[in-house]
Amino acid sequence: MSVFSEPYRVLVRIYRDGAHLKAALAELPAGEHGRTVRLVYTVLEHDGYLGLCLKTAAKTPKPAVRLILRIGLAAMLFADMPRPVAVNEAVMLVKETGKAGAAGFVNAFLRSFDDRAVCVPDGEAGLAVRSNFPPFAVHEIAARYGARAENILLAKSHGVSVRFVRNMQGYLSLPHTDTPFENVKLFKNFTRDEGFFAGDYTFQSVGSVAICAVAEPCGRLLDACAAPGGKSVLLAEKCKEVVALEIYPHRAALIESYRRRMHAENVAVHTADAAVFDPAYEEAFDGVLCDVPCSGLGTVCENPDLPLRKNEGTMSELCALQRAILQNCSRYVRRGGYLYYSTCTMLDAENDGAVGDFLEHNAGFEAVGAESPLPHEKTKYGLQFLPDTAYGAGFYVAKLRKL
Repeated sequence: MSVFSEPYRVLVRIYRDGAHLKAALAELPAGEHGRTVRLVYTVLEHDGYLGLCLKTAAKTPKPAVRLILRIGLAAMLFADMPRPVAVNEAVMLVKETGKAGAAGFVNAFLRSFDDRAVCVPDGEAGLAVRSNFPPFAVHEIAARYGARAENILLAKSHGVSVRFVRNMQGYLSLPHTDTPFENVKLFKNFTRDEGFFAGDYTFQSVGSVAICAVAEPCGRLLDACAAPGGKSVLLAEKCKEVVALEIYPHRAALIESYRRRMHAENVAVHTADAAVFDPAYEEAFDGVLCDVPCSGLGTVCENPDLPLRKNEGTMSELCALQRAILQNCSRYVRRGGYLYYSTCTMLDAENDGAVGDFLEHNAGFEAVGAESPLPHEKTKYGLQFLPDTAYGAGFYVAKLRKL
C-alpha cells in the first residue's frame, strides 16, 4: 500500500465531500498517523501554489488524479521526500484507486516537473497564492495594513498552546515560549499525558485566553456560543456562575465533558440557539460573551482547510447571523453589566463593522476601553490581534457596557 493512501483518503473527504480537516482526521483508525497528518496539512497549506503547479500540465487530469498529483508535489517540494520515492508512491496510489490508465501520466508529470515553470503572480494575487488566504481577504488586509500585510498573512503558528491550572513546573523543561499570560506556554511539541485527564492543564489558544482576560469578574455570566468549552471553563475561575450555551446537542456534550475534566463545577451547560430570544434569560446576567461563529480566517495557521470554503458569497449570511446573535444576547445583560463580542478573524465586517451596526441601533450600550497584555491594534470599538504579533493567530474583542 502506498504511503500516500491514508493522506489521500483524508483529503478526499475534505476536497470532495467538504469535510472539515479535524473531523476528517478524527475518522482515521486508531494508531500512529503522524506522517499522514503532516502530509495532509502540507497539501492544504500550499493549496494555492499546488493549483498553479497543476496548471503547467499539458492536459487537465480528472479530480482524483489531480489530488494524487497534489500529494506527490507536496511531498517532494515541501516535505523533503526524494523525487523518485514520491513518484513511485503516487504511481502506486493511482493503481490502488483504480486509475491505472493514468499511471503513465502521473509518472511523467512528477518526474519532469520543474517548479521554475510555475509563475506566481505579483501583488495581491501572488500573496493570495503564497499565503493561501482567499483573494477577497488578502485585498482587505492589504488595503488596511499596507506593507505589513505580507507578514500578517504569512505568519506561522508558534506551537501548541497549553494553559496550566497546576503542576506547570513539571513541563517547563520542554522547549517552550512564554506568553504574556503567566500560565500559558507555547510548545513546539507537547504530548498529552495523565495531567490532561486530571485537569492539570488544557489545550487553549492564546487568543481564547486573551478574550477571557478582557471580561470583568462577575456573579453570573453567559457564554452564548460556548463549544468546545474552553472560554466557559476559564471564565468560571473569575465568575461565580457561568451558563454555557450551545445550539447543537453533540457540541453541548463536548462542553460538559470539558467542564468535568477541568472540575469546573460552576459551569452549567444549556442547549439553545443564541440568536433566538429566551425570556428566562432577559436581563439575567452581569456579563454576556458572544464569541460568534465567524469566517475563522485568523486561524488559517491551525486550520488550513478554511480557505477552501470561504469566499465573498459566504460572508453576508455569516455577518447576518453574527449581528442577530449580538442583538439578541444584548437583551440578557443587566443594567451596568457588560456585553463582550469576539471573533477569530481580521475582517472588518465581522468585527468593528458588526459592533458599529449594533451601537448605532442600541443607544443603551456604549463601547468601553478594553486592554490586553498581548500586542494588538486598537480599533474604533475594540482590540484587533494580528498573526504577526499574536503568535500566528488573528482575533478581535470588543467590550460594551449597558447603561
